Parts: sequence; structure tokens; C-alpha cells
Amino acid sequence: MSVLIFSPAIHRLTLGAAALTLVSSALAQTVVAQPVVVRPVVVQPVVVPPAPEQIVIVGHYGRLPDNVESASLVVGYGDLDLSIPAHRDILRHRIALTARYLCDKLGESDTGPGSCRDEATRDALRRVGTIWEHFAPRGTAWLRPPAWVPPYPQVWVTEYP
Repeated sequence: MSVLIFSPAIHRLTLGAAALTLVSSALAQTVVAQPVVVRPVVVQPVVVPPAPEQIVIVGHYGRLPDNVESASLVVGYGDLDLSIPAHRDILRHRIALTARYLCDKLGESDTGPGSCRDEATRDALRRVGTIWEHFAPRGTAWLRPPAWVPPYPQVWVTEYP
């Protein structure tokens, strides 16, 4: 039995002809060009919410469980421009009313020096003083957020001036 041995050149030619036959049938097909639709890329801005402008009122008194030493409520001032004296007065009033409400919930009835309400108000106002020192005026592009909603009844605003 004899085996035919082809030279490498004939081998490559045979493979090339077979490949060309397969490719030519694919190239003979009619191709319809589809229109290219270019859509603009719209980049959405990244909106980073501002840090919450809040101060925490902490009350220490009375009817708390043994494992709890204090209770707290948050007072927001994001809707105020603290470079305006009238807005500073509004924040002081919010702090005083929130301290009254918090300490009332804790069971305090005393209002004198050293009371829960007095200590909570003094502590918060001390921390607010630091905020006032470094507060920049709101610019013309400032968008006022919704007004802060207090935890105490709305009638307290006029009842306890």
C-alpha cells in the first residue's frame, strides 16, 4: 500500500482553495446596509444631598429605664439662614421648645437652674454657637428646603414665646 505525500506548498494551496470556496459563497450574499442611528449621550448630573443641618437636643432626667441615661430629639435648621439675626432667634426658640417637650416627656416638672430643660437648652446653644461662628451667608442660588416639622404641638410656638 502506498501513501501519497504532498509537499507543504501543495497542502497550503489545497487548504486555501477550500477556504476561498467557503468564503466566496458568504460574500455572494446581498447585504443591505442599515442606517446608523446616533443618539446623543445625556449625562445626568450627580446630585449629592447636603449634610443634614441639625442639632441634637439631649435630655437627662427621670422616667428612663435603668439602661438608658438620656433621650434626644433633633432640631433642623436647614431652612434658616443663620447669618440673619431673626433666623438665629427662630433657632433658639426651636431649641427651647424642643428641650421643653423632651424633658416634659421624661417627666420633669422643674424649670430652674440645673433642670433637664435648662441643661439641654444650654448644651444645645453652646454647640449652636460654634455653628454660628463658621456659618456663611446663604447665596442667591440657595434653595430653601421644606420647613422643619417640630415634634411638639404647633400651638406651643405661640403658647410659649
